[in-house]
Amino acid sequence: MNLHELSPAPGSRKDGFRRGRGIASGNGKTAGRGHKGQNARSGGGVRPGFEGGQNPLYRRLPKRGFTNPTRKEYAVLNVADLNRFEAGTEVTPELLMEQGIIKNPLSGIKILGTGDLSVKLTVKANKFSQSAVEKIEAAGGKSEVI
Repeated sequence: MNLHELSPAPGSRKDGFRRGRGIASGNGKTAGRGHKGQNARSGGGVRPGFEGGQNPLYRRLPKRGFTNPTRKEYAVLNVADLNRFEAGTEVTPELLMEQGIIKNPLSGIKILGTGDLSVKLTVKANKFSQSAVEKIEAAGGKSEVI
Protein backbone atom coordinates (compact mmCIF):
# COMPACT_ATOMS: atom_id res chain seq x y z
CA MET A 1 0.00 0.00 0.00
CA ASN A 2 1.27 3.44 -0.93
CA LEU A 3 0.34 6.91 0.29
CA HIS A 4 -1.52 7.73 -2.91
CA GLU A 5 -3.69 4.63 -2.47
CA LEU A 6 -5.03 5.65 0.96
CA SER A 7 -8.68 6.65 1.16
CA PRO A 8 -11.26 6.82 3.95
CA ALA A 9 -13.32 3.72 4.67
CA PRO A 10 -16.53 3.63 2.59
CA GLY A 11 -19.37 5.29 4.50
CA SER A 12 -17.09 6.95 7.08
CA ARG A 13 -17.27 10.35 5.35
CA LYS A 14 -20.67 11.88 4.85
CA ASP A 15 -21.53 15.00 2.85
CA GLY A 16 -23.33 17.73 4.76
CA PHE A 17 -26.96 18.52 3.92
CA ARG A 18 -27.35 21.17 1.25
CA ARG A 19 -30.36 23.00 2.61
CA GLY A 20 -32.86 25.01 0.62
CA ARG A 21 -32.02 23.39 -2.74
CA GLY A 22 -35.52 22.55 -3.97
CA ILE A 23 -38.39 20.34 -2.91
CA ALA A 24 -36.84 17.14 -4.29
CA SER A 25 -33.90 17.38 -1.90
CA GLY A 26 -36.20 16.84 1.07
CA ASN A 27 -34.72 19.96 2.56
CA GLY A 28 -36.10 22.68 0.33
CA LYS A 29 -38.50 25.56 0.98
CA THR A 30 -38.17 26.14 4.77
CA ALA A 31 -34.77 24.37 4.82
CA GLY A 32 -35.52 22.40 7.99
CA ARG A 33 -36.50 25.49 10.00
CA GLY A 34 -40.23 24.79 10.13
CA HIS A 35 -42.91 27.42 9.55
CA LYS A 36 -42.60 30.88 11.10
CA GLY A 37 -41.47 31.33 14.69
CA GLN A 38 -38.35 32.82 16.20
CA ASN A 39 -35.96 30.16 14.91
CA ALA A 40 -37.32 30.37 11.37
CA ARG A 41 -36.22 34.00 11.05
CA SER A 42 -32.83 35.15 9.92
CA GLY A 43 -30.83 36.08 13.00
CA GLY A 44 -33.45 34.28 15.07
CA GLY A 45 -32.82 32.25 18.18
CA VAL A 46 -32.02 33.12 21.77
CA ARG A 47 -28.77 34.10 23.46
CA PRO A 48 -26.70 31.58 25.43
CA GLY A 49 -28.09 31.14 28.95
CA PHE A 50 -31.64 32.20 27.97
CA GLU A 51 -34.23 30.14 29.86
CA GLY A 52 -37.43 31.14 28.09
CA GLY A 53 -38.05 34.20 30.21
CA GLN A 54 -37.58 32.38 33.52
CA ASN A 55 -35.13 34.19 35.79
CA PRO A 56 -31.83 32.76 34.51
CA LEU A 57 -29.31 30.93 36.65
CA TYR A 58 -26.71 33.71 36.57
CA ARG A 59 -29.29 36.09 38.09
CA ARG A 60 -30.66 33.60 40.62
CA LEU A 61 -27.29 32.87 42.21
CA PRO A 62 -25.92 35.20 44.88
CA LYS A 63 -23.04 37.41 43.87
CA ARG A 64 -19.96 37.52 46.07
CA GLY A 65 -16.67 39.28 46.19
CA PHE A 66 -15.12 42.23 44.49
CA THR A 67 -12.81 42.66 41.50
CA ASN A 68 -10.23 45.34 42.05
CA PRO A 69 -9.91 47.30 38.79
CA THR A 70 -6.45 48.61 39.77
CA ARG A 71 -5.01 45.24 40.84
CA LYS A 72 -1.32 44.77 40.10
CA GLU A 73 -0.21 41.35 38.89
CA TYR A 74 3.49 40.52 39.06
CA ALA A 75 5.57 38.14 36.98
CA VAL A 76 7.09 35.80 39.58
CA LEU A 77 10.57 34.35 39.53
CA ASN A 78 12.31 32.09 42.07
CA VAL A 79 15.85 32.68 43.33
CA ALA A 80 16.82 29.24 41.98
CA ASP A 81 16.21 30.61 38.45
CA LEU A 82 18.95 33.22 38.99
CA ASN A 83 21.73 30.62 39.24
CA ARG A 84 22.21 30.74 35.45
CA PHE A 85 23.87 34.17 35.68
CA GLU A 86 27.59 34.65 36.27
CA ALA A 87 28.83 36.05 39.58
CA GLY A 88 28.73 39.84 39.82
CA THR A 89 25.97 40.26 37.20
CA GLU A 90 23.39 42.98 37.71
CA VAL A 91 20.05 41.26 37.10
CA THR A 92 17.44 43.72 35.82
CA PRO A 93 13.95 43.19 34.33
CA GLU A 94 15.39 44.14 30.92
CA LEU A 95 18.05 41.42 31.19
CA LEU A 96 15.46 38.84 32.26
CA MET A 97 13.29 39.74 29.24
CA GLU A 98 16.29 39.63 26.92
CA GLN A 99 17.30 36.16 28.17
CA GLY A 100 13.71 34.90 27.74
CA ILE A 101 13.34 34.00 31.43
CA ILE A 102 10.31 36.28 31.66
CA LYS A 103 7.97 36.66 28.68
CA ASN A 104 5.57 39.32 30.01
CA PRO A 105 6.57 41.60 32.91
CA LEU A 106 2.89 42.45 33.71
CA SER A 107 2.96 45.16 36.44
CA GLY A 108 6.51 44.29 37.47
CA ILE A 109 8.66 41.41 38.68
CA LYS A 110 8.59 39.76 42.08
CA ILE A 111 11.40 37.50 43.25
CA LEU A 112 10.34 34.60 45.48
CA GLY A 113 12.54 32.53 47.77
CA THR A 114 12.05 29.00 46.42
CA GLY A 115 15.30 27.10 45.84
CA ASP A 116 18.89 28.06 46.63
CA LEU A 117 21.13 30.75 45.21
CA SER A 118 24.85 30.00 44.90
CA VAL A 119 25.95 33.05 42.88
CA LYS A 120 26.70 36.59 44.09
CA LEU A 121 24.31 38.89 42.20
CA THR A 122 22.82 42.36 42.35
CA VAL A 123 19.12 41.80 41.71
CA LYS A 124 16.83 44.69 40.76
CA ALA A 125 13.09 43.98 40.83
CA ASN A 126 9.81 45.59 41.82
CA LYS A 127 9.20 43.31 44.81
CA PHE A 128 10.99 40.67 46.86
CA SER A 129 9.75 38.14 49.35
CA GLN A 130 11.54 38.21 52.70
CA SER A 131 13.07 34.76 52.16
CA ALA A 132 14.35 35.82 48.70
CA VAL A 133 16.16 38.84 50.20
CA GLU A 134 17.73 36.60 52.86
CA LYS A 135 18.95 34.07 50.28
CA ILE A 136 20.36 36.75 47.94
CA GLU A 137 22.24 38.38 50.84
CA ALA A 138 23.41 34.98 52.17
CA ALA A 139 25.02 34.37 48.74
CA GLY A 140 26.81 37.74 49.10
CA GLY A 141 24.60 39.67 46.72
CA LYS A 142 22.27 42.67 46.99
CA SER A 143 18.57 43.12 46.32
CA GLU A 144 17.35 46.52 45.13
CA VAL A 145 13.71 47.54 44.83
CA ILE A 146 13.08 49.52 41.65
